[in-house]
Amino acid sequence: MIPRRSLGSSGLEVSALGLGAGGLGDPALSDRDVQDLLGRAGELGVNLVDTAPSYGESEARLGRALAGQRDAWVVSTKVGYGVPGVPDWTGPCITLGVEQALRRLGTEHLDVVHLHSCPAEVLERGEVVAALTDAVRAGKVRAAAYSGDAHALYVAVESGAFTVMQATLSLLDQHNAPTLGLARRRSLGVIAKRVLANAPWRFDHEPERPDEASYWRRWREAELDLAAPQDTALRFAAHHPAVSTALIGTRSAHHLEAAARAVAAGPLEAETAELLARRFAERGSAWSPIT
Repeated sequence: MIPRRSLGSSGLEVSALGLGAGGLGDPALSDRDVQDLLGRAGELGVNLVDTAPSYGESEARLGRALAGQRDAWVVSTKVGYGVPGVPDWTGPCITLGVEQALRRLGTEHLDVVHLHSCPAEVLERGEVVAALTDAVRAGKVRAAAYSGDAHALYVAVESGAFTVMQATLSLLDQHNAPTLGLARRRSLGVIAKRVLANAPWRFDHEPERPDEASYWRRWREAELDLAAPQDTALRFAAHHPAVSTALIGTRSAHHLEAAARAVAAGPLEAETAELLARRFAERGSAWSPIT
């Protein structure tokens, strides 16, 4: 079974594996496809779904699929942009973005709302943070959150304004680990994203997409001889000491089932965990964070 954990001090309990809903905005999918995937996720013990307004029809489709079972799910989304007629990264954009998400998701409250890759200088101005805090006070949002990486992630943790952090963490990108450890020590919930690092072991040759190519080069440089790299990557992220839950973005029930089996297998063996830490310490310092 997939373990459940407290999402920091938010009062929410989440599965150690969460469903990243970026792919659910694909026009090729039907509402029935989304309903079936959520149904299987629920059977596997997954109770967190993470979406965003930049994921096409994802929010609206989730809203229809979750009708009648909303209380069984922890729903996470994002704000900061994409409100018609309103400038991005302003207080009104946050306030209206929350209202937009409530409508699309067909719910009276949002469990977790992130400022999505909000620049550090915007965080420090305070306007968007105050607007999100107001939404929490109004009962429209349960947990104010930040999704981002590197210096901006550190600024968000240090601000004391958030209950949950979402950031990149994988065996090929451990740059955020110290900041996420700080977040955990301060009782913040931590959601790990990009945990498979685009699964570079899939490719025989360097792929064309820049993000996939970056991870592919890292994978070759890391020289990790892993019998089951995908399972290892999932177990690394989901059972990292700083992490509450790790997201896997998929439209496939088969892939979700395989991920659930990997996470349910528990933490990595000590020898493997030590190898991943050592190899990143040796070679990862030359790699820039992928944001």
